[in-house]
Amino acid sequence: MGAALQRVTTAYIENEDRLRLTGKLADGDTVVLWLTQRLLSRLVPHLTAWLARQAGSFASTVSPAMQSAHHDIVQGFAQQSARAQLKPGSPVRAASTAAGWRVDAVDVAQGEVGVVLTFKGEAGEQVVMTMTMQPLRQWLSIVYEQVVAAEWPTTAWPAWMEVAASSPQNQPRTAVLH
Repeated sequence: MGAALQRVTTAYIENEDRLRLTGKLADGDTVVLWLTQRLLSRLVPHLTAWLARQAGSFASTVSPAMQSAHHDIVQGFAQQSARAQLKPGSPVRAASTAAGWRVDAVDVAQGEVGVVLTFKGEAGEQVVMTMTMQPLRQWLSIVYEQVVAAEWPTTAWPAWMEVAASSPQNQPRTAVLH
């Protein structure tokens, strides 16, 4: 198991056409992770499906269309709530750019306290980020904002994410996750 990320700043870097995660490790060191559009589009469905499973199921006595509409409404409200509770913070700054690497794979697992993401690099690097539902929703909001800013396709994202992001009370936020 890799080092544990404690805080992460997420930003789209146009020159790289990638998302940069600048993370602070438990020991105080920093690391820079680069996520490609392709990897992110594969990761998002796993994370949003995990969130949907945590919310439970709607009564089976209603039609599938009604279940789907209810699901989108519930997920949208939960996403809006998590985003509204996101507190601005100071960004994580990398101690060195030499500590950066491209993420080639992400293992997604159910942990005791939430979802566990293990980011893996080509040369065997790896770091772990564990998030409960609320921080995961907050981080996904930040990532979604960055994806939209990058003008990347949002086809991998569920409809409820777009609805939550376009809510009037959602003003741009500092992209820091604690």
